Amino acid sequence: MSEDSPGGGRHLRKRSFTVAGHRTSVALEPEFWAALETAAARRGISLAALIALLDARRTASRMPLASALRVFALAEVEATAPRRG
Repeated sequence: MSEDSPGGGRHLRKRSFTVAGHRTSVALEPEFWAALETAAARRGISLAALIALLDARRTASRMPLASALRVFALAEVEATAPRRG
């Protein structure tokens, strides 16, 4: 299913970064980019710096970078969400 097809969900946004000395592009949904930008701002670092940190952490797991970014963004949102109870 392509990102433009009915039911395909939101359009992916591609961004390019230099990670570990080489250029790479990552395509994520806008909501994930927003969560990552918020996480970077909360830490007082750039989005590129956050991605470099996450890239360095994921090397042992061999998880694709886009997947690692989504997992981190989800965990970040869950950690900062108000607790119900």
